[in-house]
Amino acid sequence: MSKPPLLIIEDESAVMSFLRAALERNGYQIVGASSGAEGLKLLESGTYSAVISDMRTPGGVTGADVHAWIRANRPELLHRILFITGDTVNQETMAILQKTGAPCIEKPFRVAWKCLSQVGLSSRWQPRNFT
Repeated sequence: MSKPPLLIIEDESAVMSFLRAALERNGYQIVGASSGAEGLKLLESGTYSAVISDMRTPGGVTGADVHAWIRANRPELLHRILFITGDTVNQETMAILQKTGAPCIEKPFRVAWKCLSQVGLSSRWQPRNFT
């Protein structure tokens, strides 16, 4: 039986393409969403092994909103969410990261397997937590 796919919520096509290619090369199935709103719709109707979410995407649903939805509706994914962001200097972003306790990789990043380790698929890398 194959594992459920990873859900990636990312609005930057270059970042999505990079993650998809790197993770698929390592044998993972990927489902992509270009906004938090689209990601929530997919979470409502599908099964995923982990979620990689940008903190800020168009449409008014943030990474914090995705995290809150997972906490309320899919708690089995709560420790299998990884944030990616290029905005860690923003105080609001830092506060969200501290509040959620979820690990985060800052963009730009070069090593996609960091994503694998953060969603429990590898144990070679330690996360950067903002708590």
